[in-house]
Amino acid sequence: MNGRVLGVVVALSWALVANAGGNAPPAARATPLDVTAAGRFAALALKCLHQEYPNHLSHTLDSDADALPPHVLTPAFYGCLDWHSDVHGHWLLVRLLRTYPDAPFGAAARAEIARSITPQNIAGEVSYLGRDDRASFERPYGLAWLLRLAAELHRWNDPQGQQWSTSLTGLETEAASRLKHWILNLRYPIRIGEHDQTAFSFALIWDWARVTDNTEMRGVLADAARRFYLNDRDCPLSYEPSGEDFLSPCLAEADFMRRVLDGPEFGQWLTQFLPAIPHDAKTPWLEPAIVTSRADPKLVHIDGLNLSRAWMLEGIVHGLARDDRRIPALLDAARRHREAALPAVTGEHYEGGHWLGTFAVYLTSEAGLN
Repeated sequence: MNGRVLGVVVALSWALVANAGGNAPPAARATPLDVTAAGRFAALALKCLHQEYPNHLSHTLDSDADALPPHVLTPAFYGCLDWHSDVHGHWLLVRLLRTYPDAPFGAAARAEIARSITPQNIAGEVSYLGRDDRASFERPYGLAWLLRLAAELHRWNDPQGQQWSTSLTGLETEAASRLKHWILNLRYPIRIGEHDQTAFSFALIWDWARVTDNTEMRGVLADAARRFYLNDRDCPLSYEPSGEDFLSPCLAEADFMRRVLDGPEFGQWLTQFLPAIPHDAKTPWLEPAIVTSRADPKLVHIDGLNLSRAWMLEGIVHGLARDDRRIPALLDAARRHREAALPAVTGEHYEGGHWLGTFAVYLTSEAGLN
C-alpha cells in the first residue's frame, strides 16, 4: 500500500466505520436456503443438542471435585461433542426459527432450546466460566459464537425468543467482557485455520456489537484491525489450505476487514492484500479443497473450509463497489466451493454432522451479510 492510500485509510481514524452492506448487488449469489434444506440442517442440530456423549471437554482439573460430567459442568451447552458446537447448534435453530417461523421443525426446535436456555442453566454456565483458571475457556471461537447466538436472539421479535435473550444476558455479558479484555491485551493476531484464529471470531463479535450498538466493542475491534491487519499485503493464499483447516486465514481476514472499512477503502486494501484475484471468472483461481475422509474428525474440517470460503468470498463481494472487476471471479469461486461442500452435509458421520449444519446455514442464510 503506498503512502497516499495508507494515509486515506488511516485518516478514517478507525472511528468505528461500519460497512452497511457495501455496494455490491447480492442477487448474483446462489439460490438462498429453502424450508426443505432448512429442515435437513435443523435435524442435525436437533439430534445432537442434548447428546452428551461422546464428549470432547476443554476442561482443566484442579482436584477430584472437578471431575464431573459435562451436563453438570456446563448445564446449558453440553451436547454436540463440544461446547462451541452446542452453542452454535442453538444459533442454527434460532436462525432457522426466525427465517421459517411456521416450519415443521419449529415445535421441536423451540422445545430443545427451551430445555437449554433457562435462568438456572445459564447461571451454571456463568459460574463455570467465571473461575479465574478458566480465562482462556473457548476463547475466542466459542465465546464469539455465544455472542452471535445472543445477537440472533436480540433481533428476533418473538416472545419466547426474547425470554431466552433475557435468560442469556449474564453469560453474554461475561463472554463480551472476557473477549474485550483479551483483545486489548493481545499483541499479535492468530493466523491459523482452526478455532483460535482471530479474524473469523472478530467478525462474529463485530456483528454482535452492531446488533447491540456496543460502540466500545466496535472501537476495540477497529483498533485491533488497525494493529493486526491494516498493513498486511500479499497474503499467501497459495499456501492454503493446511491439512486440517476449516477457516481460511486469508479470506477470513478480508471478510472481517470489509466490515470495518467502507467500500472504497476496503477495495484499495484488498488490492494490496490479495493482488492475484482475477478480473474475470474464466481465469483459474482458488479451487475447492479436497476431502479425503469424512469419518475422520480432523480431515472432515475441509468440508467446513469449503463452506466458510464460500461465505467469506460472498462477504468480500459485499464490501466492494458494485462495478468492481473482481466480483465475477469472487462469485464464481464462491459458487464452486458451495457446490463442492453442501451435498456433503448429511450427518452420515457424527464427526462432521455435529457442526457442519451450522456452517451450511451460515452460508445459505447469508448470516454474515444480514
